[in-house]
Amino acid sequence: MPQNKKALTRIALLDRLLSNHRKAYSIQDLTEYLEEEMPNYGLKPVTRRCVEKDLVYLEKNSPFMVEFERYSVPSPLSSGDGSYMKPCIRYADPSFSIFKKPLSEDELSLLASVLSTLGSFKGQPNFEWLDALAQKLNIEEHPEIISMSKNIEDNSTLLAELFAAISSKAVINLHYHTFDSDEIKSVTLSPYLLKEYNCRWYLLASPFDSDRVLNFALDRIVGFDYAKGLTFKPAIEDFTERYEDIIGITYYDNKPVEEIIFWISKTTSPYIITKPIHGSMRHLKGSKADVLRANYPSLPQGEFFSIECIENYELIRELTTYGANLIVLSPSHISDKVAKIANEMSERYKSIHANNEFVEPS
Repeated sequence: MPQNKKALTRIALLDRLLSNHRKAYSIQDLTEYLEEEMPNYGLKPVTRRCVEKDLVYLEKNSPFMVEFERYSVPSPLSSGDGSYMKPCIRYADPSFSIFKKPLSEDELSLLASVLSTLGSFKGQPNFEWLDALAQKLNIEEHPEIISMSKNIEDNSTLLAELFAAISSKAVINLHYHTFDSDEIKSVTLSPYLLKEYNCRWYLLASPFDSDRVLNFALDRIVGFDYAKGLTFKPAIEDFTERYEDIIGITYYDNKPVEEIIFWISKTTSPYIITKPIHGSMRHLKGSKADVLRANYPSLPQGEFFSIECIENYELIRELTTYGANLIVLSPSHISDKVAKIANEMSERYKSIHANNEFVEPS
């Protein structure tokens, strides 16, 4: 099926007329109908050429492989003698509709797997449709196939309510507090996306008086209410592209993408290779690796890698999680930040050891 809203709306409207055998519709009739109806869905009218392409899609390229009946009826413009016939089109099967097509066994099995994957949301407020859909399609409950680590239970009601607000393109008044303060703040937002990172859920939204996109941790949101009389402001960016250049959730408009080169110990490199730190990660080999080994002779056996990211808090935290098994070589300002954290950790351990503060479990 087409993926964008405009194309899906056209197909649905065409299906309504093509499945109606009580009336005869020409391509011009179909075009005029869509010209009248599309604005009711907030969409621009279409051309005859666009309708013709949709019919070709339904007949030859869609999953339905529709069979059309092409026939002619006397035109209202003729004098009744059949001198002018109007060419018309409709589904060959009077009972056919793309929305009545039964699912195949493979499609039902795939849908059951999808519902199983979404099982974490079952029973949550505003997600009752998952159970209703399974019952309507007579899909038996499958055992869980994919288990995802997500902090859903603690935020289930708020998550579902925000899901509904985003789906309905509503403007909301959000009430929240920051990590370092209990003071409740409020902001009017157009909500766009719910994103999970490191077992914490975030809402991405844009303040009503700004084009900036902010993120709010759900466990810091007190609640929200719907803002009346305000029109939802569509996002001006693709969030998939937004997160291509970062690790985590924190994004800075004014920071550049940087190449970060680092060394990984021999024992840790197999894990990094199979689970990259970032999608841009490259394993540096050959002459590039030789140059790096020559420049850093004190490093023991290991491998060299690079990623291209925007620096943020999550990046620094990720680079420090490997301890002495990961050494950032460049750029220097990121290497210095990781080294500072490592030194602070080392000093704290030394202090605890020096004062014999370690307590063995009883």
